[in-house]
Amino acid sequence: MPQSLSAIYVHLIFSTKNRERLIHPEIEEDLRKYLAGILRKLDSPMICSGGVEDHIHILFRLGRRQSISEIVEELKTGSSKWMKEQGPECAKFYWQNGYGAFSVSQSGIEEVKKHIANQRKHHRRRTLQEEFRAFLKKYEIEFDERYVWD
Repeated sequence: MPQSLSAIYVHLIFSTKNRERLIHPEIEEDLRKYLAGILRKLDSPMICSGGVEDHIHILFRLGRRQSISEIVEELKTGSSKWMKEQGPECAKFYWQNGYGAFSVSQSGIEEVKKHIANQRKHHRRRTLQEEFRAFLKKYEIEFDERYVWD
């Protein structure tokens, strides 16, 4: 086959360092647009994103040229610099070191989109830690609690 084609969807989750509540509602939409721009430049288009003050979820289609770790590095580096420019309250903004990246089947995209769209409602009942542990369990990922949070 002379042409390389792919359709790999990724649900990416990462938090602010120490789950600091620094993603304020008035800048949240601009942050999501900024992240979408980074993904577009990496040929990994964002399908949707959402979150709350201490973390973000991004659903995107993985491009053919970068690894997930390269994409995450670009997202975190670029958006962290952008966040620090948003005002004195964000001057010490950092993302956590780690992330969770979970595969999504074509048939599961709508379910993930709904989950991401309902983050505010969802996190009235469940913390990020509880949500993330549920993802790890669902995907049968073994982990050491000591190294999941920073």
